[in-house]
Amino acid sequence: MANAWRDVVVRMIGGDAGAPRWVSLGGSSLNELWRVDLGANAYFIKANVASRLPMLQAEADGLSELAQAKAIRVPVPAACGRAYGASFLALEWLNIGAGGRDAALGRALAQLHRTTAPQFGWYRDNTIGTTPQSNAWCDDWAEFFRDCRIAPQLALARRHDRKQLQRDGETLLAAIPVLLAGYSPVPSLVHGDLWSGNAARLARGEPVIFDPACYYGDRETDLAMAELFGGFDESFFAAYREIWPADPGYPTRRTLYNLYHVLNHLNLFGAGYLERAETMTDRLLAEVR
Repeated sequence: MANAWRDVVVRMIGGDAGAPRWVSLGGSSLNELWRVDLGANAYFIKANVASRLPMLQAEADGLSELAQAKAIRVPVPAACGRAYGASFLALEWLNIGAGGRDAALGRALAQLHRTTAPQFGWYRDNTIGTTPQSNAWCDDWAEFFRDCRIAPQLALARRHDRKQLQRDGETLLAAIPVLLAGYSPVPSLVHGDLWSGNAARLARGEPVIFDPACYYGDRETDLAMAELFGGFDESFFAAYREIWPADPGYPTRRTLYNLYHVLNHLNLFGAGYLERAETMTDRLLAEVR
């Protein structure tokens, strides 16, 4: 990617403390990653092609939403924009240490989930990875999760001719209101993509989360994903549940909520996730047969 956009980043940040020092951090599966030092301040930069600007803007807005809750430390956005064929997001540089997915984070997450809204959803759509994620406001949690989470992922999977998954998926869509019958969670502010790679600890010990796909939903969606790929200490879950115990029926909901992420991985990364998605779908359908 051409580097002319970097001058625009510096101007937007307000860098006037001498020549900036840019260091490439390589890249993730989504973005180019950089560190830029401006005088006494340092910033973490994500850069992508210009068409990815809405994804980066949604991330900046999500971090601002999480920051306003004053429950868990997040990197503060400094600039977001598009120039010379590139889009970019500049965040404050955080000195991250090892660990952080433990009791301190569990307590902070429970506090974050006390931030609520009148409805499920969010004021804007965002992405889960690079997949568009609809956050249309909705009064009913089962309806929201069916129409804004599972149904779009099944529609994407249809492009890959997953016949069994499509057949069982249509049955599951009809079953979601049954699986969630009698369950009325409050619309809590959730991170939305809480796997271990999106949580850490600052060098001084404070937990921090980043790369959100946030919205107002069932708090258990964050807990479920924290279990999906591992990496969180048991003390994380114990500390959370000391503050806010699990509701009855969580194991079934955990499977449903994590199916969303497994379907997303199927759509992003391919058939390696197909068997897992089909197994989870079968397990859920067995609950209503």
